[in-house]
Amino acid sequence: MTTTARGLDEIRALSGKDLGHTGWHEITQDRVNTFADATDDHQWIHVDPGRAAAGPFGGTIAHGYLTLALVIPLFNELLDIQDVKMSINYGLDKVRFPAPVKVGARIRLAGVVASVEDVPGDGVQMHLDFTVEIEGSGKPACVARALLRHYA
Repeated sequence: MTTTARGLDEIRALSGKDLGHTGWHEITQDRVNTFADATDDHQWIHVDPGRAAAGPFGGTIAHGYLTLALVIPLFNELLDIQDVKMSINYGLDKVRFPAPVKVGARIRLAGVVASVEDVPGDGVQMHLDFTVEIEGSGKPACVARALLRHYA
């Protein structure tokens, strides 16, 4: 279920809130290939299913940065911010990739609003703890602390 926050006061009130999980999303070879084309990262573990089958992961895997890039569209399933003039991705404090995402696997995002603080210019900064989970895996694909800013 998507949480909705209207304006800065409702965003501030989210501090400490567990936003839950998104639905599951399959990682396809087509998506991995498209990301490889966009980033010029055509390493065989990502784009060569034949060679990757004999490699360390038993098949192709998503780029770590593809997994990270999917955090924002997945996050839109968790939180809908309304009644602000502008929202920006301010950056990341920490990112780790504990486990690879094999092509064909399904992932979902879990999110927690760790804290919210005021920032100059009539805005707030959200510190969000994200975990990209892999269906059936004991290890997450990605763990990250993201910073998002919203301005009134």
